[in-house]
Amino acid sequence: MLQILRWSAGRVVSALITLLGVSVLIFVAIRLMPGSYEDIILGPLASAEERQLLAEAYGLNQPIFVQYFAWIGQVLTGELGTSYVTQSSVSGEMIERIPVTAMLTIMAMAVTLLVGVPLGIWTGVRSGAKQGGAVGRVVSSIGISVPEFVLGSIVIFLFSQFSLGLKVGGFASIGTGFWPTLGALLLPALVLSVFCVAATARTTRDAVMGVLVEPHITAAVARGETTRHIVRHHVLRNAGIPILTLLGTITAYLLGGAVIIETLFNLPGLGSFMVTGLGRRDFAVVQATVLFAAAVFVVLSLVLDLITSALDPRVAVTGKAGS
Repeated sequence: MLQILRWSAGRVVSALITLLGVSVLIFVAIRLMPGSYEDIILGPLASAEERQLLAEAYGLNQPIFVQYFAWIGQVLTGELGTSYVTQSSVSGEMIERIPVTAMLTIMAMAVTLLVGVPLGIWTGVRSGAKQGGAVGRVVSSIGISVPEFVLGSIVIFLFSQFSLGLKVGGFASIGTGFWPTLGALLLPALVLSVFCVAATARTTRDAVMGVLVEPHITAAVARGETTRHIVRHHVLRNAGIPILTLLGTITAYLLGGAVIIETLFNLPGLGSFMVTGLGRRDFAVVQATVLFAAAVFVVLSLVLDLITSALDPRVAVTGKAGS
């Protein structure tokens, strides 16, 4: 028990160090991008005096380490800064956009769980069969290989040109009702879930196949247990850790902002918010959205490690987490 607590404390410290490193990388990388906020706002013909006044107004003329510590101080107090362009609170704008990304994530994860996990189990169990196993492998390979922007563009074209029952564009805010919002997010969620379903099916298949060669599975077959009983009581329990790890990683990826999908379908979520901030060189917006995405990923990874160590204490003993 003491070893598990020590290992868990080490994982928490490691997560905090990771977030600190990510914050430094975000802050430096944004300021190394070609073009500056002054160029975007004032244009290339602005005088040096105008550029200097604008930089002083937002503290951009100060040393970079001074700007960094000022920003970190704001983050620690829960304030993510003020948008250089809209002059509004970044925290407030993110709070308005998080529900869109959250609903998109929930819908994509629901499709992933309902399709990806059963498909992976079926493919893994039938891996030695002539039919079935190959179909699942082909489907998962195609899903992983097709880029989201390609699939999203095809879907937008088809549903824009033909009456296929779903409308593309015209996002309905949550205040207009649940069903209009659900209809506006259905296509983006389905496109976003294709990669997640394929990756989950592939991981589940590999995990199931790894468990099926274990001696206790052979013993269960020798005892005359049915395939369904073996899968339910022996395979899923032992194959659950890698599947749980992948699902947590996928959730963090989706919550961090599905940038491509939100931009393609013009959804007012965190991903499109970040892209808009990049185009405007709005440092406060980009820093906040990227740090939020990184924090979600790190926190979920930490939670998964703790859950994994609780399910399998050997993780803490060996010092190897599932994620």
